[in-house]
Amino acid sequence: MTRKTERSSKLEKPSTRDAILDAAETLMSERGFHAVGMREIARTAGINLGGVTYHFGTKENLLAEIYARHTRPMNQRRLDMLAEAERISDPDDRLLAIIRAFVVPAFSSRSDIAGGGARFTRLRAILSMEGNEAAKRIIAESFDETSSAIIDAIGRCVPDADRGSIVWRCHFLLGALYYALVSNDRIDRLAKGATSGSDHERAIDELVRSSAASLKDLAGSARSGDKDHAA
Repeated sequence: MTRKTERSSKLEKPSTRDAILDAAETLMSERGFHAVGMREIARTAGINLGGVTYHFGTKENLLAEIYARHTRPMNQRRLDMLAEAERISDPDDRLLAIIRAFVVPAFSSRSDIAGGGARFTRLRAILSMEGNEAAKRIIAESFDETSSAIIDAIGRCVPDADRGSIVWRCHFLLGALYYALVSNDRIDRLAKGATSGSDHERAIDELVRSSAASLKDLAGSARSGDKDHAA
């Protein structure tokens, strides 16, 4: 092996810190936060326990860093796309662009090509079900500010809609997004060749359009309610 090749191999090898994050994310996405210990993370990363505690201190800090490496670029792209969407004058077109700003970055989360996007989505789903207080805090710190900005922008597109209904329908969108990222085998079985579960562009388009229709319906429902009260 030449010196150049040796140097390239060293550059391509993940850092100890990244190896720990990858190991922890993989294990927690399979079994959750509670069931995975620091020793197992160290063993999977190929280092000793002291290396894990040196870099992260606690398992909670480790989880926070897993979230940060995905959500920082994801949230920044969401905010950039949201800023562009808000410049669109037509409210229907603006609504579509706002929903795309929420959906598209999730499909291109860090290491998505290597499975990181789906893996991180599985982790998020498992932690949501576990109800761990530390995880709840990390999730809130990672997503609430950006999610609130998206919800506010949607509200400006459908000003007559109740905010509670907007939040519920955005929550349903999040569930659909989880499922689209994690599992697509069922799409392949039921579509019988009409579409592919691995077609991310199609998945994004269907998610955006169905969610936009659901949210636009809120404006119509609000107007109908006003007419009923007037009658």
